[in-house]
Amino acid sequence: MASGIRFGLNGRHVALDVDRDRTLLSILRTDLELTGAKYGCGQGLCGACTVLVDGKATRACSTPLHAVAGKEVVTIEGLASGERLHPLQQAFIDHGAFQCGYCTPGMLLSAHALLRETPKPSRAAIVAHLERNLCRCGAHQRIVAAIEAVSRALGQAS
Repeated sequence: MASGIRFGLNGRHVALDVDRDRTLLSILRTDLELTGAKYGCGQGLCGACTVLVDGKATRACSTPLHAVAGKEVVTIEGLASGERLHPLQQAFIDHGAFQCGYCTPGMLLSAHALLRETPKPSRAAIVAHLERNLCRCGAHQRIVAAIEAVSRALGQAS
């Protein structure tokens, strides 16, 4: 059933008159043409569709649109500040923390949520936090190293 849904998206307000039970991923990719969140497993298990909802890593493929009404959604397209990459994005580049890039948006947003909660996580905490974000190319160690580098930089900035 179509109904008006309002939410924040990457710092702007969005109002949609669509079926409120459609998945957030479907809305992002099809209606809003934001293709950074990827369709992976369709069951919220692989993390390719990860976005932030009110700062928490959320699987967009299993989140109905009505669940984000009145909330703030951030996709990978909203992580950078204008032309300036977010420090996590730059660290992924610096550490070669991707190969095919399919998992990268989800990994970045999951890492962002972790560092907001725990600015100085241990390596074990990073690995545990990323457990549900699958990387099939084998870049996982470089991903963890990139997150550790940003964590260290945050600690120096304090």
